Amino acid sequence: MKRKKKIFVAIAILFFIATIIVGYDISTKTSFPGSKKYLKESIAPSEKEVKDSIKSETK
Repeated sequence: MKRKKKIFVAIAILFFIATIIVGYDISTKTSFPGSKKYLKESIAPSEKEVKDSIKSETK
């Protein structure tokens, strides 16, 4: 192998190793969205909606 090809292969291997390390680091800090349980607030908001006191029906 020529010198330039050896340098290219070495840099390519380092790039792939760095990509794997960064991907692993990100994956350990996040969780799969489907695994999260829904929060009580997101299912049934604690704030009650204010309804109009006057009912109006249109025909």
